Amino acid sequence: MTHARQMLETHPRGAAIETDALLACIDACFDCSQSCTACADADLGEDDLAMLIRCIRLCLDCGDVCIATGSVLSRQTEFEPALARPVVQACAEACRICAEECERHAEHHQHCRVCADACRRCEQACDAVLSILAA
Repeated sequence: MTHARQMLETHPRGAAIETDALLACIDACFDCSQSCTACADADLGEDDLAMLIRCIRLCLDCGDVCIATGSVLSRQTEFEPALARPVVQACAEACRICAEECERHAEHHQHCRVCADACRRCEQACDAVLSILAA
């Protein structure tokens, strides 16, 4: 059991939306942020740094968006779907763009493959939450 699940289960108001999708998205956001940060750092250590500048930038941006999204979704008191929706949409888009860039480098840099996988997982988790928030 993750700490996010424990926190939601002990929250006095419970989860504002379907718990499993919410938890999957929160966990995916924080995991993706860590992967993006580590990928950007690994990119900085590569010999072909000039080719990775866009990747570094997108990883850093995506990581920041994921942290913000995971934080917004972790707050359940007076949860506001109208605010959560565009935040989650931005996260899904940041993950899609970052994954596409990392996939371009994945054949030569395994850390980019790992990051792209984390981004795709987060994008899917965000899409699942968006389908709930749209209802």
